[in-house]
Amino acid sequence: MQRFFGRGTPEPEEFVRRGLGTGVIVSPDGYIVTNNHVVRDASDVSVVLSDSRTYSAKVVGTDEKTDVAVLKVEASDLMPAELGDSDALSVGEWVLAIGSPFGLSQTVTAGIISATGRANVGIADYEDFIQTDAAINPGNSGGPLVNLEGKVIGINTAIATRTGGYQGIGFAIPAKMVRQIMQSIVKEGKVVRGWLGVSIQNLNEGLSRSFQFEGKSGVLVGDVVPDGPADRAGVKAGDIITRLDGREVTDMNQLRNTVAAIKPGTKVSLEVFREGQTRTVSVAVGELEGSAVAAAPNGGATNDLGLTVQSLTPEIAEQLGLRADERGVVVTRVQPASPAETAGLMTGDVIVAVGDKQISNERDFQAALAHADLAKGVRLRCKTDGTLRFVFLKR
Repeated sequence: MQRFFGRGTPEPEEFVRRGLGTGVIVSPDGYIVTNNHVVRDASDVSVVLSDSRTYSAKVVGTDEKTDVAVLKVEASDLMPAELGDSDALSVGEWVLAIGSPFGLSQTVTAGIISATGRANVGIADYEDFIQTDAAINPGNSGGPLVNLEGKVIGINTAIATRTGGYQGIGFAIPAKMVRQIMQSIVKEGKVVRGWLGVSIQNLNEGLSRSFQFEGKSGVLVGDVVPDGPADRAGVKAGDIITRLDGREVTDMNQLRNTVAAIKPGTKVSLEVFREGQTRTVSVAVGELEGSAVAAAPNGGATNDLGLTVQSLTPEIAEQLGLRADERGVVVTRVQPASPAETAGLMTGDVIVAVGDKQISNERDFQAALAHADLAKGVRLRCKTDGTLRFVFLKR
Protein backbone atom coordinates (compact mmCIF):
# COMPACT_ATOMS: atom_id res chain seq x y z
CA MET A 1 0.00 0.00 0.00
CA GLN A 2 1.40 3.40 -0.89
CA ARG A 3 0.28 6.99 -0.56
CA PHE A 4 0.59 8.94 -3.79
CA PHE A 5 2.68 11.75 -2.35
CA GLY A 6 6.18 10.86 -1.20
CA ARG A 7 9.20 12.82 -0.10
CA GLY A 8 11.55 10.74 -2.20
CA THR A 9 15.22 10.13 -1.30
CA PRO A 10 16.27 12.01 1.87
CA GLU A 11 18.28 15.14 1.13
CA PRO A 12 20.98 16.78 3.25
CA GLU A 13 19.52 19.13 5.86
CA GLU A 14 20.61 22.27 3.97
CA PHE A 15 18.29 21.41 1.07
CA VAL A 16 14.68 22.56 1.00
CA ARG A 17 12.25 19.65 0.65
CA ARG A 18 9.36 20.05 -1.76
CA GLY A 19 6.42 17.78 -2.36
CA LEU A 20 3.63 17.66 -4.88
CA GLY A 21 0.00 16.72 -4.48
CA THR A 22 -3.43 17.64 -5.83
CA GLY A 23 -6.46 19.36 -4.34
CA VAL A 24 -10.04 20.29 -5.18
CA ILE A 25 -11.61 23.76 -4.85
CA VAL A 26 -14.98 23.15 -3.20
CA SER A 27 -16.30 26.67 -2.54
CA PRO A 28 -16.23 30.03 -4.34
CA ASP A 29 -14.56 31.65 -1.32
CA GLY A 30 -11.45 29.50 -1.66
CA TYR A 31 -11.79 26.37 0.45
CA ILE A 32 -9.80 23.42 -0.91
CA VAL A 33 -9.81 19.77 0.17
CA THR A 34 -6.82 17.48 -0.18
CA ASN A 35 -5.11 14.72 1.78
CA ASN A 36 -3.59 15.25 5.20
CA HIS A 37 -0.42 13.48 4.11
CA VAL A 38 0.03 16.00 1.28
CA VAL A 39 0.39 18.95 3.67
CA ARG A 40 1.56 17.22 6.84
CA ASP A 41 4.70 18.85 8.29
CA ALA A 42 4.69 21.46 5.52
CA SER A 43 5.86 24.93 6.60
CA ASP A 44 4.50 26.62 3.45
CA VAL A 45 1.80 25.49 1.03
CA SER A 46 1.43 26.94 -2.47
CA VAL A 47 -1.55 26.31 -4.73
CA VAL A 48 -1.28 26.51 -8.52
CA LEU A 49 -4.61 26.72 -10.36
CA SER A 50 -5.34 25.32 -13.80
CA ASP A 51 -4.91 28.84 -15.28
CA SER A 52 -1.41 29.03 -13.70
CA ARG A 53 -2.41 31.52 -10.98
CA THR A 54 -0.40 30.78 -7.83
CA TYR A 55 -1.49 31.49 -4.26
CA SER A 56 -0.16 30.92 -0.79
CA ALA A 57 -2.59 28.64 1.06
CA LYS A 58 -3.50 28.51 4.73
CA VAL A 59 -4.03 25.09 6.31
CA VAL A 60 -7.43 25.50 8.00
CA GLY A 61 -7.36 22.06 9.60
CA THR A 62 -6.38 18.45 9.12
CA ASP A 63 -7.74 15.07 10.18
CA GLU A 64 -5.20 12.27 10.36
CA LYS A 65 -7.90 9.69 11.15
CA THR A 66 -9.42 10.03 7.66
CA ASP A 67 -6.42 11.61 5.86
CA VAL A 68 -8.38 14.75 4.95
CA ALA A 69 -7.05 18.32 5.03
CA VAL A 70 -8.79 21.63 4.36
CA LEU A 71 -6.91 24.62 2.89
CA LYS A 72 -7.97 28.20 2.15
CA VAL A 73 -6.76 30.65 -0.49
CA GLU A 74 -7.72 34.29 -0.87
CA ALA A 75 -8.65 34.47 -4.53
CA SER A 76 -11.46 35.62 -6.80
CA ASP A 77 -13.13 34.16 -9.88
CA LEU A 78 -12.84 30.63 -8.59
CA MET A 79 -14.92 27.84 -10.09
CA PRO A 80 -15.58 25.24 -7.36
CA ALA A 81 -16.30 21.58 -7.98
CA GLU A 82 -19.52 20.06 -6.69
CA LEU A 83 -19.36 17.20 -4.21
CA GLY A 84 -21.65 14.40 -5.39
CA ASP A 85 -23.57 11.63 -3.66
CA SER A 86 -21.05 8.88 -2.95
CA ASP A 87 -23.79 6.72 -1.40
CA ALA A 88 -25.43 6.39 -4.82
CA LEU A 89 -22.40 4.80 -6.50
CA SER A 90 -22.69 1.47 -8.26
CA VAL A 91 -19.92 -1.04 -8.91
CA GLY A 92 -19.04 -0.86 -12.62
CA GLU A 93 -19.91 2.85 -12.90
CA TRP A 94 -17.46 4.89 -14.98
CA VAL A 95 -15.31 7.49 -13.19
CA LEU A 96 -12.42 9.84 -13.97
CA ALA A 97 -9.36 10.44 -11.80
CA ILE A 98 -7.78 13.88 -12.06
CA GLY A 99 -4.43 14.94 -10.67
CA SER A 100 -0.75 15.59 -11.25
CA PRO A 101 0.94 12.20 -11.51
CA PHE A 102 4.71 12.59 -11.60
CA GLY A 103 4.22 16.37 -11.85
CA LEU A 104 2.13 16.20 -15.04
CA SER A 105 -0.65 18.61 -14.06
CA GLN A 106 -4.30 18.27 -15.11
CA THR A 107 -3.96 14.61 -16.06
CA VAL A 108 -7.24 12.73 -16.52
CA THR A 109 -7.59 8.95 -16.55
CA ALA A 110 -10.71 6.80 -16.84
CA GLY A 111 -11.85 3.62 -15.14
CA ILE A 112 -14.71 2.10 -13.18
CA ILE A 113 -15.80 1.74 -9.57
CA SER A 114 -14.33 -1.63 -8.59
CA ALA A 115 -15.88 -1.76 -5.10
CA THR A 116 -17.32 0.45 -2.38
CA GLY A 117 -17.11 0.34 1.40
CA ARG A 118 -13.55 -0.97 1.47
CA ALA A 119 -12.25 -1.10 5.06
CA ASN A 120 -9.34 -2.70 6.95
CA VAL A 121 -7.00 -1.48 4.23
CA GLY A 122 -4.59 -0.04 6.80
CA ILE A 123 -4.48 3.51 5.43
CA ALA A 124 -6.50 5.46 8.00
CA ASP A 125 -8.40 4.94 11.24
CA TYR A 126 -11.79 5.55 9.61
CA GLU A 127 -12.04 3.72 6.30
CA ASP A 128 -14.94 3.45 3.87
CA PHE A 129 -13.00 3.63 0.63
CA ILE A 130 -14.14 3.67 -2.97
CA GLN A 131 -11.93 1.27 -4.94
CA THR A 132 -11.25 2.13 -8.58
CA ASP A 133 -9.12 0.90 -11.46
CA ALA A 134 -8.76 4.39 -12.96
CA ALA A 135 -5.01 4.89 -13.43
CA ILE A 136 -3.64 6.93 -10.54
CA ASN A 137 0.01 7.40 -9.60
CA PRO A 138 2.30 9.37 -7.23
CA GLY A 139 1.16 13.00 -7.37
CA ASN A 140 -2.55 12.14 -7.54
CA SER A 141 -2.97 12.44 -3.75
CA GLY A 142 -5.87 14.74 -2.87
CA GLY A 143 -7.16 14.82 -6.42
CA PRO A 144 -10.80 14.25 -7.33
CA LEU A 145 -12.49 11.06 -8.43
CA VAL A 146 -15.31 12.33 -10.66
CA ASN A 147 -18.43 10.69 -12.03
CA LEU A 148 -19.66 11.25 -15.59
CA GLU A 149 -21.82 14.15 -14.40
CA GLY A 150 -18.66 16.00 -13.40
CA LYS A 151 -19.35 15.71 -9.67
CA VAL A 152 -16.62 14.80 -7.20
CA ILE A 153 -17.57 11.52 -5.57
CA GLY A 154 -14.22 10.86 -3.88
CA ILE A 155 -10.75 12.17 -3.01
CA ASN A 156 -7.93 9.90 -4.22
CA THR A 157 -5.69 8.91 -1.34
CA ALA A 158 -3.72 5.68 -1.86
CA ILE A 159 -2.80 2.86 -4.21
CA ALA A 160 -2.08 -0.82 -3.68
CA THR A 161 1.28 -1.38 -5.36
CA ARG A 162 4.46 -3.39 -5.18
CA THR A 163 6.39 -1.15 -7.54
CA GLY A 164 5.33 2.35 -6.45
CA GLY A 165 3.29 2.82 -9.62
CA TYR A 166 -0.18 2.05 -10.96
CA GLN A 167 -1.29 -1.58 -10.70
CA GLY A 168 -5.03 -1.27 -11.11
CA ILE A 169 -6.09 -0.74 -7.48
CA GLY A 170 -6.65 2.74 -6.11
CA PHE A 171 -8.61 4.04 -3.13
CA ALA A 172 -10.58 7.25 -2.68
CA ILE A 173 -12.25 8.76 0.39
CA PRO A 174 -16.01 9.02 -0.37
CA ALA A 175 -17.43 12.51 -0.83
CA LYS A 176 -19.92 11.99 2.01
CA MET A 177 -17.07 11.53 4.50
CA VAL A 178 -15.06 14.40 3.00
CA ARG A 179 -18.05 16.75 3.26
CA GLN A 180 -18.66 15.86 6.91
CA ILE A 181 -14.98 16.32 7.88
CA MET A 182 -14.68 19.58 5.96
CA GLN A 183 -17.81 21.08 7.49
CA SER A 184 -16.69 20.12 10.97
CA ILE A 185 -13.24 21.68 10.48
CA VAL A 186 -14.64 24.90 9.02
CA LYS A 187 -17.51 25.34 11.50
CA GLU A 188 -16.05 23.86 14.70
CA GLY A 189 -12.33 24.38 14.14
CA LYS A 190 -11.82 20.65 14.73
CA VAL A 191 -13.31 17.30 13.75
CA VAL A 192 -16.18 16.39 16.05
CA ARG A 193 -17.14 12.71 16.10
CA GLY A 194 -19.99 10.88 17.73
CA TRP A 195 -19.27 8.18 20.33
CA LEU A 196 -21.34 5.41 21.91
CA GLY A 197 -18.84 4.30 24.54
CA VAL A 198 -18.62 0.66 23.47
CA SER A 199 -15.94 -1.59 22.03
CA ILE A 200 -17.38 -3.62 19.17
CA GLN A 201 -16.38 -6.57 17.05
CA ASN A 202 -17.70 -8.50 14.09
CA LEU A 203 -19.52 -11.77 14.65
CA ASN A 204 -18.42 -15.13 13.34
CA GLU A 205 -20.33 -18.40 13.22
CA GLY A 206 -18.99 -19.62 16.56
CA LEU A 207 -19.72 -16.41 18.45
CA SER A 208 -23.20 -16.15 16.96
CA ARG A 209 -23.98 -19.70 17.99
CA SER A 210 -22.66 -19.14 21.51
CA PHE A 211 -25.16 -16.30 21.96
CA GLN A 212 -27.99 -18.27 20.25
CA PHE A 213 -28.13 -15.52 17.64
CA GLU A 214 -29.42 -16.58 14.23
CA GLY A 215 -29.23 -13.24 12.44
CA LYS A 216 -27.04 -12.77 9.37
CA SER A 217 -25.62 -9.38 10.38
CA GLY A 218 -24.99 -7.37 13.51
CA VAL A 219 -22.13 -6.21 15.72
CA LEU A 220 -21.15 -7.70 19.08
CA VAL A 221 -20.54 -5.40 22.06
CA GLY A 222 -17.32 -6.58 23.71
CA ASP A 223 -17.17 -3.92 26.41
CA VAL A 224 -19.08 -0.88 27.65
CA VAL A 225 -17.34 2.23 28.98
CA PRO A 226 -18.57 2.90 32.54
CA ASP A 227 -20.93 5.90 32.64
CA GLY A 228 -20.58 6.33 28.86
CA PRO A 229 -23.58 6.98 26.58
CA ALA A 230 -24.29 3.28 25.96
CA ASP A 231 -23.85 2.36 29.63
CA ARG A 232 -26.31 5.06 30.71
CA ALA A 233 -28.80 3.73 28.14
CA GLY A 234 -28.53 0.17 29.48
CA VAL A 235 -26.41 -1.44 26.74
CA LYS A 236 -24.44 -4.42 28.09
CA ALA A 237 -21.40 -6.43 27.04
CA GLY A 238 -22.63 -9.39 24.99
CA ASP A 239 -25.42 -7.39 23.34
CA ILE A 240 -25.59 -7.69 19.56
CA ILE A 241 -26.49 -4.40 17.86
CA THR A 242 -28.61 -5.17 14.81
CA ARG A 243 -30.06 -1.76 13.84
CA LEU A 244 -29.33 1.92 14.37
CA ASP A 245 -32.28 4.25 13.78
CA GLY A 246 -33.94 1.48 11.79
CA ARG A 247 -30.95 0.96 9.51
CA GLU A 248 -29.43 -2.52 9.45
CA VAL A 249 -25.98 -2.78 11.07
CA THR A 250 -23.84 -4.95 8.81
CA ASP A 251 -20.39 -4.81 10.41
CA MET A 252 -18.28 -2.89 12.93
CA ASN A 253 -16.75 -0.57 10.33
CA GLN A 254 -20.16 0.55 9.09
CA LEU A 255 -21.44 1.15 12.63
CA ARG A 256 -18.27 3.00 13.67
CA ASN A 257 -18.37 5.33 10.66
CA THR A 258 -22.11 5.94 11.03
CA VAL A 259 -21.83 6.86 14.72
CA ALA A 260 -18.78 9.06 14.08
CA ALA A 261 -20.83 11.15 11.65
CA ILE A 262 -23.63 11.76 14.18
CA LYS A 263 -23.61 15.08 16.03
CA PRO A 264 -22.93 14.62 19.77
CA GLY A 265 -26.09 15.05 21.81
CA THR A 266 -28.29 13.44 19.16
CA LYS A 267 -30.53 10.65 20.42
CA VAL A 268 -30.45 7.46 18.38
CA SER A 269 -32.38 4.21 18.62
CA LEU A 270 -30.41 0.97 18.91
CA GLU A 271 -31.99 -2.41 18.34
CA VAL A 272 -30.07 -5.04 20.32
CA PHE A 273 -30.31 -8.81 20.71
CA ARG A 274 -29.84 -10.02 24.31
CA GLU A 275 -30.52 -13.44 25.83
CA GLY A 276 -32.78 -14.55 23.01
CA GLN A 277 -34.82 -11.36 22.82
CA THR A 278 -34.66 -8.20 20.74
CA ARG A 279 -35.10 -4.89 22.52
CA THR A 280 -34.75 -1.21 21.63
CA VAL A 281 -32.77 1.34 23.63
CA SER A 282 -32.39 5.09 23.16
CA VAL A 283 -28.84 6.45 23.38
CA ALA A 284 -27.72 10.09 23.52
CA VAL A 285 -24.54 10.07 21.40
CA GLY A 286 -21.46 11.47 23.13
CA GLU A 287 -18.31 13.07 21.71
CA LEU A 288 -15.29 10.91 20.91
CA GLU A 289 -12.06 11.62 22.74
CA GLY A 290 -8.65 9.88 22.78
CA SER A 291 -7.88 6.28 23.78
CA ALA A 292 -5.05 4.52 25.63
CA VAL A 293 -2.71 1.72 24.53
CA ALA A 294 -0.94 -0.79 26.80
CA ALA A 295 2.21 -2.94 26.48
CA ALA A 296 2.55 -6.74 26.67
CA PRO A 297 4.65 -9.09 28.87
CA ASN A 298 6.10 -12.60 28.50
CA GLY A 299 5.61 -15.77 30.57
CA GLY A 300 4.33 -19.27 31.53
CA ALA A 301 2.05 -22.41 31.25
CA THR A 302 0.85 -24.10 28.01
CA ASN A 303 -1.95 -26.29 26.66
CA ASP A 304 -2.68 -28.10 23.38
CA LEU A 305 -4.57 -25.13 21.92
CA GLY A 306 -1.31 -23.41 20.99
CA LEU A 307 -1.79 -21.04 23.88
CA THR A 308 0.58 -20.11 26.71
CA VAL A 309 -0.84 -18.29 29.72
CA GLN A 310 0.05 -17.31 33.24
CA SER A 311 -1.86 -15.84 36.14
CA LEU A 312 -2.24 -12.08 36.05
CA THR A 313 -0.18 -10.66 38.94
CA PRO A 314 -0.24 -7.07 40.21
CA GLU A 315 3.19 -6.56 38.63
CA ILE A 316 2.04 -7.77 35.20
CA ALA A 317 -1.20 -5.78 35.53
CA GLU A 318 0.89 -2.66 36.10
CA GLN A 319 2.94 -3.38 32.96
CA LEU A 320 -0.31 -3.68 30.99
CA GLY A 321 -1.73 -0.48 32.43
CA LEU A 322 -4.43 -2.38 34.35
CA ARG A 323 -5.56 -2.07 37.96
CA ALA A 324 -3.48 -4.07 40.44
CA ASP A 325 -6.59 -5.91 41.69
CA GLU A 326 -7.66 -7.19 38.25
CA ARG A 327 -7.74 -10.97 37.86
CA GLY A 328 -7.45 -13.44 34.99
CA VAL A 329 -4.68 -14.99 32.90
CA VAL A 330 -2.39 -13.18 30.50
CA VAL A 331 -1.52 -14.73 27.12
CA THR A 332 2.26 -14.93 26.86
CA ARG A 333 2.58 -16.92 23.63
CA VAL A 334 0.39 -17.93 20.68
CA GLN A 335 1.68 -20.59 18.31
CA PRO A 336 1.36 -19.84 14.59
CA ALA A 337 -1.47 -21.69 12.80
CA SER A 338 -2.86 -22.90 16.14
CA PRO A 339 -6.52 -22.83 17.28
CA ALA A 340 -5.61 -19.88 19.52
CA GLU A 341 -4.22 -17.86 16.61
CA THR A 342 -7.20 -18.80 14.43
CA ALA A 343 -9.51 -17.52 17.18
CA GLY A 344 -7.71 -14.17 17.17
CA LEU A 345 -5.92 -14.39 20.52
CA MET A 346 -2.73 -12.36 20.80
CA THR A 347 0.20 -12.07 23.16
CA GLY A 348 -0.70 -9.63 25.93
CA ASP A 349 -4.41 -10.45 25.91
CA VAL A 350 -5.87 -10.94 29.37
CA ILE A 351 -8.54 -13.67 29.51
CA VAL A 352 -11.08 -12.89 32.23
CA ALA A 353 -13.87 -15.37 31.49
CA VAL A 354 -14.40 -18.78 29.88
CA GLY A 355 -18.00 -19.12 28.78
CA ASP A 356 -20.02 -17.45 31.53
CA LYS A 357 -17.47 -18.29 34.23
CA GLN A 358 -15.19 -15.54 35.54
CA ILE A 359 -11.62 -16.70 36.13
CA SER A 360 -9.07 -15.37 38.61
CA ASN A 361 -5.92 -17.32 37.76
CA GLU A 362 -4.34 -20.03 35.64
CA ARG A 363 -5.89 -22.82 37.72
CA ASP A 364 -9.39 -21.42 37.13
CA PHE A 365 -8.62 -21.11 33.42
CA GLN A 366 -7.44 -24.71 33.03
CA ALA A 367 -10.40 -26.01 35.05
CA ALA A 368 -12.89 -24.06 32.94
CA LEU A 369 -11.33 -25.37 29.71
CA ALA A 370 -11.44 -28.92 31.07
CA HIS A 371 -15.22 -28.63 31.45
CA ALA A 372 -15.71 -27.03 28.03
CA ASP A 373 -16.49 -28.95 24.85
CA LEU A 374 -13.66 -27.57 22.72
CA ALA A 375 -14.76 -29.60 19.70
CA LYS A 376 -17.89 -27.42 19.64
CA GLY A 377 -15.98 -24.39 20.85
CA VAL A 378 -16.08 -22.07 23.84
CA ARG A 379 -16.52 -18.33 24.16
CA LEU A 380 -13.74 -16.42 25.93
CA ARG A 381 -13.84 -12.86 27.16
CA CYS A 382 -10.51 -11.11 27.04
CA LYS A 383 -9.03 -7.67 27.40
CA THR A 384 -6.90 -6.40 24.52
CA ASP A 385 -5.08 -3.09 24.94
CA GLY A 386 -7.36 -2.33 27.87
CA THR A 387 -10.58 -3.06 25.96
CA LEU A 388 -12.80 -6.11 26.51
CA ARG A 389 -13.84 -8.29 23.56
CA PHE A 390 -15.16 -11.80 22.88
CA VAL A 391 -13.22 -14.61 21.21
CA PHE A 392 -14.55 -18.00 20.10
CA LEU A 393 -11.95 -20.74 20.67
CA LYS A 394 -12.40 -24.10 18.98
CA ARG A 395 -10.05 -27.07 18.74
